[in-house]
Amino acid sequence: MPGLRRITATAAVPFVGIAMALACAAPAQALPTPGDLADVPARTSISYEHVPTGTYVGSAEDNSARPGLSTVKLYMADYVVRFGDGSPRDRDLAARMVQVSDDGAASVLDNKYPQAIDSTATEFGLSSTSRGGFWGSSYTSTADTVRFLAAKKRTDPASPVLGWMNSAAPVAADGTVQDWGTQQLPGVTGSKWGWADDGSSVVASTSIGDEFVVASNTYGPRRSQTDDVLAALGGVELTAPPAASPVPNLPVIPGLPSVEELLLMLAPR
Repeated sequence: MPGLRRITATAAVPFVGIAMALACAAPAQALPTPGDLADVPARTSISYEHVPTGTYVGSAEDNSARPGLSTVKLYMADYVVRFGDGSPRDRDLAARMVQVSDDGAASVLDNKYPQAIDSTATEFGLSSTSRGGFWGSSYTSTADTVRFLAAKKRTDPASPVLGWMNSAAPVAADGTVQDWGTQQLPGVTGSKWGWADDGSSVVASTSIGDEFVVASNTYGPRRSQTDDVLAALGGVELTAPPAASPVPNLPVIPGLPSVEELLLMLAPR
């Protein structure tokens, strides 16, 4: 029955087109929202920014000044690279601070450039950041860390500080395995970690991706931070998906619904 086959094939065409149109019209998955961070425990602070759009979300503790630990080495390294004496030794020490979290390198540079942390805080508007008696007693917030790194990605994407984060060593100079917290999120390309001398009373991590920056600080062990970060953002799209394609113009066939009519028919009532 060739006539029946022709009718069936013809009738199928618009339904294929409608299916394609519906797929194109489907809403894109959203970036993180405040609701994603609403249940973050008070022990943990989390901040996130989508760099291209400036979309920022933070947990309730995002602006609280907490022990900066080794994450403040990012501020120091940036200052040394841009305002230091330009010596190869300074650059090598700055790289070691970021890649292997070398405390000795940080102390040398902190003695040479004691203004580095506070100057960086002033330049980038880091209102919760301040140097203590030395770099190791400094304070910062996850919001400040994200603000600083997002600014670097927007205005100085070739910064060696970002490059050193992307080439961070799996094991720090003191033997600590660098693998927790924000590093565990999908799409991360580089990270910097921090931890108290006892290794567990307070820990920090901050990471960058192609389009985003994220930071976390936890009063507790590394495992707790990883759990809190993944619970909040582990299932969320951290980069903006491609924009939805416009619905194509499809031919109207008598007796069959248009795309708009089909969308209305399928809409919840």
